[in-house]
Amino acid sequence: MHLAAHFPGVNATTVWADPRSRSQIDFSSFVHLARTAERGKFDFFFLAEGLRLREHNGRIHDLDVVGRPESLTVLNALAAVTERLGLAATVNATFNEPYELARRLATLDHLSAGRAAWNVVTSSDAFTGENFRRGGYLDRADRYIRAAEFVATARELWDSWTPGGESRPFAHEGEQFTISGEFTVPRSPQGHPVVIQAGDSGEGREFAASAADIIFTRHGTLEAGRDFYADVKARLAAYGRQPDDLKIMPGVTVVIGDTDAEAQERAYEIRRQQVSPQNAILAAEQLWGRDLSAYDPDGPLPEVEPVLDSGLVKGRVLHGDPVGVVARWRAVAEAKGLSLRQTVIETTTRQSFIGSPQTVAAELTAFVDERAADGFILVPHLTPGGLDDFVDRVVPLLQGSGAFRSEYAGSTLRSHLGLAEPVWKG
Repeated sequence: MHLAAHFPGVNATTVWADPRSRSQIDFSSFVHLARTAERGKFDFFFLAEGLRLREHNGRIHDLDVVGRPESLTVLNALAAVTERLGLAATVNATFNEPYELARRLATLDHLSAGRAAWNVVTSSDAFTGENFRRGGYLDRADRYIRAAEFVATARELWDSWTPGGESRPFAHEGEQFTISGEFTVPRSPQGHPVVIQAGDSGEGREFAASAADIIFTRHGTLEAGRDFYADVKARLAAYGRQPDDLKIMPGVTVVIGDTDAEAQERAYEIRRQQVSPQNAILAAEQLWGRDLSAYDPDGPLPEVEPVLDSGLVKGRVLHGDPVGVVARWRAVAEAKGLSLRQTVIETTTRQSFIGSPQTVAAELTAFVDERAADGFILVPHLTPGGLDDFVDRVVPLLQGSGAFRSEYAGSTLRSHLGLAEPVWKG
């Protein structure tokens, strides 16, 4: 089993009302979570990215009000206070250039002695693109075309130095990039930084099968996980790759209690904290595309229909068709007699694994044994101590059963993941 830690703070999972919650930008928060993950022998530490502060009805979104620091800068600092933990940065392939980003990633790989990873994301969001010189707009169909050539170009740059330390000129000419010159950073300790792809779409799955070492996904049930796992692994052969060449790691949440019943009670309270009355209205407004401040969160769902592309929410990805999601919410609310807030809690915030340490360990192991995942990226609800209970209470059980490592076998992220160093193609 592979395990990774996602730093919380910029998603709806995070509970800021909890008195144990701390800063999402102070360096001590990053250090706490990273060192906890390394104490638990996790494969890597994972940072999200935000290139523009999200807006809701013309105001900065609550989770962005204190800012979003740049991932690679944070990870370069964490390299000095960790020894084995992989360091994964989310960096956008739409708004960066191959030479500059390949150089920054190779530098992190050197500073960390071979622990760097790049989570490749794309964007067709013109709102985010306003922060960039060329306007940033990219047709949705072109996102993965650019990303695929971006990754291939970065690998050409990393391969422009021989394993023996000799620099050679590079020249790349393609539809997206035409560059030539000499790369400034020698071949890094693990050959290439590990490449992660986040996406569930058909395009995302195909891109991961062709170019990624890890796919960061989400699926809520064992059956959905099996289907996704089988689909993505089956795509690898077309690119001359083996099933173990790509690790499938869904993002998950975990709630632990002394007993299963206690964990269920704790999970319910966390869901209520995540969806306060105010947050319930905000969640509904994101879906309806309307100002719903006049509605009672403890009353029925709005009777009006959603407004598509209203521009009320900017910089956030909406998953699913709003009309279809609203219909599903109404069906759930009617069947169970739920208020607006209760419906939001019921449909948007269910934790992935809930139970005693023994129950959680057994369920995680079952997902891996039954080929629904190769491991998990844990997304805690508290910053920065949300991983403590899992490392202290669940990890020892996984280690005792042989499902997870007791010690790191190597020093690089590729060694943690069981991935071979890329063959030099200079």
